[in-house]
Amino acid sequence: MTQTPPQPLRVVAVSGTLSSPSKTDALVDAVLDELALVLPIERHVIRVSELGPLFAGALTRDQLDERVERELRAVEGADLLIAASPVYRASFTGLFKHFFDFVEQYALVDVPVLLAATGGSERHALILEHSLRPLFGFFQALTLPLGVYAHASDFTDRRVTAPLLQERIRAAIARGLPLIRSSVDEKRRIERAVSGEVDGLDALPTPTAHDAAPVRLYS
Repeated sequence: MTQTPPQPLRVVAVSGTLSSPSKTDALVDAVLDELALVLPIERHVIRVSELGPLFAGALTRDQLDERVERELRAVEGADLLIAASPVYRASFTGLFKHFFDFVEQYALVDVPVLLAATGGSERHALILEHSLRPLFGFFQALTLPLGVYAHASDFTDRRVTAPLLQERIRAAIARGLPLIRSSVDEKRRIERAVSGEVDGLDALPTPTAHDAAPVRLYS
């Protein structure tokens, strides 16, 4: 019997850098390249530096340009999200946050998210834990155990060249793979059940007390 090739993962990366090309873009590309070595992926990169002028002045989603709406839907339909930003005023950039202000509150529930950031020195590395992880905690996303932080000396001509950074990227992916695979398998099973490809009751796991609707964490 011919085996159906695995369906590529829909991997969406959001780069919050305000300039292009940039070290943040280079880090995102390095993570995607490493990920492609271990999983079949379909990559899509959203660069705030290009998209920002189309949504910077919007207050509600219905005010957004059609291109921004398409990119939001890409984020909301991702199997795996890579969220990356340079450190700016001790946090992620304002446009990075404003973009995620428009993402539907429950669209990222249980979606694996690999966190990444760049900064001028190692002193900014805690942005991963103090800024990015709480943001995606609000969305009830599944942030992967290890994030990737890179500083200026990890790059040469805006390319990732430091062996230790390359090792951190590999370690973050390796530690996250079981969670990524589990999340994607569950998502595919639900999609097949909804489409009628398999019997819905047999396809879904037995409900437990934890299988409830998303919990509103904030008012």
